[in-house]
Amino acid sequence: MIRYFHWAFVFTAVGLLLGGWLGWVYEGTWSGVVSFFFICCVLAVLEISLSFDNSIVNARILQDMTPKWQHRFLTWGIIIAVFGMRIVFPLAVVAFAAGIPPHSALVMAARDPQGYAQIISDAHIGIAAFGGTFLMMVGLKYFFDAEKDVHWIRVLEARAQRFASVQGVEIGITLVCILVFAGLAGEENALTFMTAALYGLLAFLAVEGIGALLDATQAQMDTVRRGGAGAFLYLEVLDASFSFDGVVGAFALSKNLFVIAIGLGIGAFYVRSMTIMLVEKKTLSQYRYLEHGAFYAVLMLAFIMYVQTIVPDIPEVVTGGIGVCFIIAALYSSIRYNRRQQSSSG
Repeated sequence: MIRYFHWAFVFTAVGLLLGGWLGWVYEGTWSGVVSFFFICCVLAVLEISLSFDNSIVNARILQDMTPKWQHRFLTWGIIIAVFGMRIVFPLAVVAFAAGIPPHSALVMAARDPQGYAQIISDAHIGIAAFGGTFLMMVGLKYFFDAEKDVHWIRVLEARAQRFASVQGVEIGITLVCILVFAGLAGEENALTFMTAALYGLLAFLAVEGIGALLDATQAQMDTVRRGGAGAFLYLEVLDASFSFDGVVGAFALSKNLFVIAIGLGIGAFYVRSMTIMLVEKKTLSQYRYLEHGAFYAVLMLAFIMYVQTIVPDIPEVVTGGIGVCFIIAALYSSIRYNRRQQSSSG
């Protein structure tokens, strides 16, 4: 266990020390140090709880990648996850929304955290629509698979498999959801929702297409998510989509960009390490329904992100709790299945 989480422990120690130092810089008191330290801890736990399904989905994809690209996912990927999604992405949102240069957004984050957080909050509809659409396509692609032969909730999954031969069925379902929620979002938000959602759909299709081109030289390529560079690209965009709600929701705990980056970054490191552990220990093959639970959690997260464009104050504990419930139920079903198999073979 320590082998898998060694670097996560190191990053945790460095991150928490840095968080405490930021408390002293901004507050100038020991209570400020303790407050910033505590917020970093809470954000890390929040990120881990919200992203447990992410680690399972990532492990399913990562297990078909070469060892070289698995290593790059843990090294290059964590740099992208921490600095890209937790620092660069929020700054880009603020710069675009406020019409200011990126360096001005960075200055605002340091000097006017309240104003910076307000801009992020105002951009929530577009962020949720984009991320929700991408995740919805990920979940639907898994269940609308003609070659899928293991079903957990058979009444749903067997029917989905029968319609998998209909070309573009998951795109059609997603477009219907976009139209429904764009109508519910109200006139002033409908265009923003629909535009961002369509960009999310295009992003998914583009990533799949680019991934297919990058991995086209691999023998017997049967899905875009296998291989090397293409799989890495797909994983990074997928991981970013999982991060949208956590990055935005973190502003409920802190308005400081750097504290949020440290706390969520610590959590992201543990999720990455957990993914590698699941792959090397072949956990998904031992618990046959575990990935089903993760993809149900993905669909629920996508749906909740859509709902958040109408009801913005859904607690993060609800979002994470639903995903955890699906995964626990899938794990329990897997254990029961394994016991039945052992009893019948014995």
